[in-house]
Amino acid sequence: MSSLPVSLVPLRKLISISSRHVKKIIFNLIVIFVTIGATGCAIEPVPMSPQTAERLKSQAPIRFLLTFDDGPARPRTDNPTLSILNTLAHNPLQPGIKALFFVQTRSSGAGETDFGRNIMRQETDEGHLLGFHTATPHHANHRFLNPEKFAQSLNDGIADITSIQGSPPKLVRPPFWNYDKRTFAAYQQQGMHVLLTDLSANDGKIYGIKASLRRRSNMLHLLTDVRERIAAGELPAVDGSIPVVVSFHDVNSYTADHMAEYLQILMDCASAVQLPTASKPFYDDKAALERAALARSVRDSAQVVHLPGFWSWLWD
Repeated sequence: MSSLPVSLVPLRKLISISSRHVKKIIFNLIVIFVTIGATGCAIEPVPMSPQTAERLKSQAPIRFLLTFDDGPARPRTDNPTLSILNTLAHNPLQPGIKALFFVQTRSSGAGETDFGRNIMRQETDEGHLLGFHTATPHHANHRFLNPEKFAQSLNDGIADITSIQGSPPKLVRPPFWNYDKRTFAAYQQQGMHVLLTDLSANDGKIYGIKASLRRRSNMLHLLTDVRERIAAGELPAVDGSIPVVVSFHDVNSYTADHMAEYLQILMDCASAVQLPTASKPFYDDKAALERAALARSVRDSAQVVHLPGFWSWLWD
């Protein structure tokens, strides 16, 4: 191949330099975005009205009640559920945190397997609480199951959880937060209470899409709304603190990788909205966790509920 004309050599060199600069800029932008995603933006105090400030004086401190949906996770290595269990047990904010896991006891390749059942046993052995999500092979909306399949899912899931933790589940979180009078009545007949949420990590997506750069702003926005509800006296105190329910998905590998940061984000947001936390800001006792969750459960199918984001609009 003949060499380039001398006049084209500087141009080729210029293109090479420009390409390196572009790559460097892209690399720096990636570093910035990853850093923001990991640490979040600084949180400024969120102003509140004098009326809200006065009403909060008579309210108890808050305590975060952590819940996880859809598990146990499927991977045999780097399992997200196991990673989350480790973070809850060993973290710098409050070691030994206990959580409520709404499990899919017969999910394909996960809950239905010996591996998945062993994870659920580990959750119980480590002092966590199991709640019912579903016992179908896939994440099925209970409202859209025919009566026979819905009843089978309830019976199978309750039996599975009872065999693992020694007692039937008292709490249920319907898939997609969705229920109607028929499914609600069926839960009640089985002795289960519906628990929704106050704060959602919006992490029920695939890895990558859910790697949100808005983790802090999302929690801050939702907790600001919770503050107003607390000031209005809508949330009950249980054992001297007000349970604030937070929902994650333990099948989400991004959530698992950043669980310790999520704990810090919750504390930072509570400080920003000027909501005092209990001396132990997270639950560390299964019985207390269950009492708090039951107190926050939906009383009847006609009760007006608050769901984060577009979920209330969707199901209304």
